[in-house]
Amino acid sequence: MSGYVIEFQSDAREAGVDAHELERLAHRVLEAEDVVKPSELSIVLAGDAMVQALNREYLGIDAPTDVLSFSQTEGDGFARPAEASPHLGDVIISIDTARRQAEEYGLSLQDEVSHLLVHGILHLLGYDHEIADDERNMRVREDAILGEAHHH
Repeated sequence: MSGYVIEFQSDAREAGVDAHELERLAHRVLEAEDVVKPSELSIVLAGDAMVQALNREYLGIDAPTDVLSFSQTEGDGFARPAEASPHLGDVIISIDTARRQAEEYGLSLQDEVSHLLVHGILHLLGYDHEIADDERNMRVREDAILGEAHHH
């Protein structure tokens, strides 16, 4: 088992996005960031209700949001067998919010979800946009990775 394991779950009915494309994109982000191999990452496409519940429970914000990242590397996280690949965490995307934003920005749903996915993974890897410099770096990384995606 070398490389990256991307676990993809969709709770959203008929999400209307290409899961394989998203998995490839996730691989590309991890490669681009030189994340240690093997590593695992979960991507969950959910509805607003689930995302709102998670947002409320973990961040104390009672509203849906576009993407949440839950790192498993911070703190003890979950007990895992020693031989298990490191689990980076979960990126949870609200397909409902993504769909609204895509319409608002005039993007395809796939492009909007792709952007949220890259953003969410970079968060897991420790990028943070609370700090202006980091926000700029993050945007540059996102654009670079998404730019590459469009040339393949």
